[in-house]
Amino acid sequence: MELVRETYALANNFPDHERYVLANQMTRSAVSIPSNIAEGTSKNSDKHINRFMRDSLGSAFEWETQLNIAHQQAYIDKDTFDKLEDKIQQLQKMISGFQKRLQPKQSILDS
Repeated sequence: MELVRETYALANNFPDHERYVLANQMTRSAVSIPSNIAEGTSKNSDKHINRFMRDSLGSAFEWETQLNIAHQQAYIDKDTFDKLEDKIQQLQKMISGFQKRLQPKQSILDS
C-alpha cells in the first residue's frame, strides 16, 4: 500500500501529456499489486492463491519497467529512482518467496 501511495504522489508530478499514458499505467500497476494479493489471500486453495500471487508479481515487474521509463524520460531523479527500484525489488522477492512456500513439497518417493 505504501508503494501505491508513493506512486500516486510521483505520478502527480509527471508532465500533463503523461497523465493518461505513463502516469495512468503506473498507478494501475501499483494498485494491482496489493489488490491481487488481497484477492488471493481470500481463496481457499494454494493453487488459487498462487495464481493471484503470480498476477501480483507480474504487476510488480510491469511497475518496475514503468519506473525505468519514467527515469529515462527524466520525470524522476536518480535518488528517487534508486529508492523505488530497491523497494519494488524487495517486494518482488517477498512475493516470489511466498509463492515458493505455496509449492507442494516433493518427497523422496516422488523423485
